[in-house]
Amino acid sequence: MHVRKKGMALEGLHVTDATYHLEKLELMIEDPYTGVIYIDNHCRVIYLNQTLANILEIDKSESIGKPIEAIMPRSRLPETIKSGESNLCEICSIKGRKMVAMRAPIYDKGQIVGAMSKSLFLDMSTAINMASYFSSPDSGDAEIHPINSGYKTRYTLDNIIGSSSTISKPKAISKQVANNISNVLIIGESGTGKELFAQAIHNAGTRRIAPFVRINCACIPENLLESELFGYEEGAFSGAKKGGKKGKLEMAAHGTIFLDEISEMPLAMQSKLLIFLQEREFERVGGSHTITADVRVIAATNVNLEEAVLQGKFREDLYFRLNVVTLMLPPLRDRSEDIPLLVNHFMDKLSRKLNTPRFEVDCDALSLLKSYKWPGNIRELENLLERAINLACIDNESTIRQHHFPTLIENNVEQNLDPNINLPLNKALENLEHQMIIRSLKYCNDNKTLAAKMLDIHPSVLYRKLKKYNL
Repeated sequence: MHVRKKGMALEGLHVTDATYHLEKLELMIEDPYTGVIYIDNHCRVIYLNQTLANILEIDKSESIGKPIEAIMPRSRLPETIKSGESNLCEICSIKGRKMVAMRAPIYDKGQIVGAMSKSLFLDMSTAINMASYFSSPDSGDAEIHPINSGYKTRYTLDNIIGSSSTISKPKAISKQVANNISNVLIIGESGTGKELFAQAIHNAGTRRIAPFVRINCACIPENLLESELFGYEEGAFSGAKKGGKKGKLEMAAHGTIFLDEISEMPLAMQSKLLIFLQEREFERVGGSHTITADVRVIAATNVNLEEAVLQGKFREDLYFRLNVVTLMLPPLRDRSEDIPLLVNHFMDKLSRKLNTPRFEVDCDALSLLKSYKWPGNIRELENLLERAINLACIDNESTIRQHHFPTLIENNVEQNLDPNINLPLNKALENLEHQMIIRSLKYCNDNKTLAAKMLDIHPSVLYRKLKKYNL
């Protein structure tokens, strides 16, 4: 079987094999958005998938052998057989549902023996966005190509670095729930990768073809959050746009909405969100008709929501509604065995970003990184590695060493001080200063210029202190 445009042939299956292979493919991939149909050169149906049968409200098995006009009266597949021309993108509708479709003839030994059509069922705005995206000159640059180019995603499960049991479990749960509509609540400290997981869940399922829309509940003023999430009708309030405006829920149709920092959502908004989660329906601000939205909800927080419920800051019923699938993301201090993998990943990434050679991290520096508590988690690790690369470039070194992490050295000094020591403040500060100078000289191989730079003091000041402490 060939499927071809004028002047171009694409080798493929013979017609006699097509049904078998398509049925096998349908068993492997459940796609609720893609409809497929094949007809022979007499315009009789030889195959259609279950998605299209559901849209047409017909029995799949009984449709085989029927004329295409009997089940799709307005189909243009007979025209494809007559003309031999392909149409790779057209917008039409079936049973009132908008779709983006492609049609192509099927060839066998140079003769047209049938035609096929594949349809992607979307809302109209998403179809327009898709057409706009693919017509742009740089549409092939991104690793992932979402239909709504205004709401791109970058991360998949492969971007979640680590093999420890503490990170493997949330990765496994993410993969398991990617293809259903269950609400997901992601809990983790700042910098643990909550949005990374949200995007990875979206991209691991069939919703990856639709938008991923993010809204930060802490960044939008309370009086604007409702219209931002649910949209508004024309004249709903002073300054409302003519024709109204879609909210983020409508923009995320058939896709995912990510509610970041959900704990910061005002109580009044929480009740309206609860209604949507229960009914999957909402009204725009100033509107009088109900809008239904097929949207997957993923929420994230770094707050203990159970405590927030007890304090009256978060609705208990909303917490239970969101807490269907929970991902507890571990802090970096609880997965120190993953630090070498993360360092290796970030050194590759940062060398490209900073346009520098790829730096190696020596064993002592790696041990220093593994012993640190990482209050800022993975985000802090990436930032400190970027700073270390810049310091290494200044020092003309090709390897990242301990002295390229001055803040971590200071932290270690503080941790090693006896907490029970009873000294006057000025004496305690002198002891700390003494230890830091010794460590700096050691890490800089007694290079006093580098040690002064690491301590962020002038070399002449360092020499005076060396004399003071008889070093």
